[in-house]
Amino acid sequence: MSEQDELQKIRERIDALDRQIQELINARAECAQDVARVKRESGQNASFYRPEREAEVLAEIKRRNQGPLSAEEMARLFREIMSACLALEESLEIAYLGPAGTFTQAAALKHFGHSVGTVPLPDIAEVFREVESGSAHYGVVPVENSTEGVVTHTLDRFMLSPLQICGEVQLRIHHHLLAAQGDRASISRVYSHQQSFAQCREWLDGHLPQAERVTVSSNAEAARRAAAEPGTAAIAGDAASELYQLNVLAANIEDEPDNTTRFLVIGHDGVPPCGSDKTSLMVSGPNRPGLLHELLTPLSTHGISMTRLESRPSRRGIWDYVFFIDIEGHQADANVAAALKEMEQKASVVKVLGSYPRAVL
Repeated sequence: MSEQDELQKIRERIDALDRQIQELINARAECAQDVARVKRESGQNASFYRPEREAEVLAEIKRRNQGPLSAEEMARLFREIMSACLALEESLEIAYLGPAGTFTQAAALKHFGHSVGTVPLPDIAEVFREVESGSAHYGVVPVENSTEGVVTHTLDRFMLSPLQICGEVQLRIHHHLLAAQGDRASISRVYSHQQSFAQCREWLDGHLPQAERVTVSSNAEAARRAAAEPGTAAIAGDAASELYQLNVLAANIEDEPDNTTRFLVIGHDGVPPCGSDKTSLMVSGPNRPGLLHELLTPLSTHGISMTRLESRPSRRGIWDYVFFIDIEGHQADANVAAALKEMEQKASVVKVLGSYPRAVL
């Protein structure tokens, strides 16, 4: 068999598989429509979006994957199929910290897929208010970066908001030096968000020590300015590069190669357990010696791993603090429920901010 004949045979096989895949995707979409019909006929008012169910499906897809595509790539493809099918049941509006082209938008699309509507908002408080009012189904906000630490504005909003955490997203952050034209030698000014400057400080010191560094409200705003001003560059990601049609003068300029930001998905409803869960707590009590030790002891007693601990001023009094704690497990788990009950006896306030599926990169 000649090379051309062999290639033709392979292409015919690909075409046949494509037809089968298309038929199966549409069959899955019909099932999604049937789910919506059954729920509506039964009078259910619950959201069609089920975070725990999606987490279980994606985990199973990764577990059974045989390659040659990686488990992560296969899960990404199914994420988009699930997003398109969900859109047939319910059109979701997702508020996020904007403008368009930010890493928060990328996190929202990673979590929900590209078949949702996304609403950019100017600050974290506006994202909370948009979801609280019902104008958006869910919101996505940054909460911590592996290099620069916690996003305090997000934690502070939980002190006042009735919203719950119903998901988390971990996004590997890659910063690029972007410009409309020219090369690095022609750059006299660099725009970026203050956190991105901090995450790329060593690279900038070594490669663009002469360039002025101008802090702006977001990396997307930095890209917008770089697109309009000759001799300037922006530090931003792939989404901003595509949105503003900028060239990548240098890729992956972050100082830490594992630079990762964690985002929270906020909404109104609690999430049932999926088997791989986290729970976030807000805890406070009267300022006394050994208070934090007393609050954390029930976690150790019941064999619960704590993954994060932050403190913030409570704003109720001088030197009065609120502790934000992330633990492994779901509040419905017996050991977690027992630990929370003991913690309530030591604290003046124990608020469960949400139990939700644990994210993986």
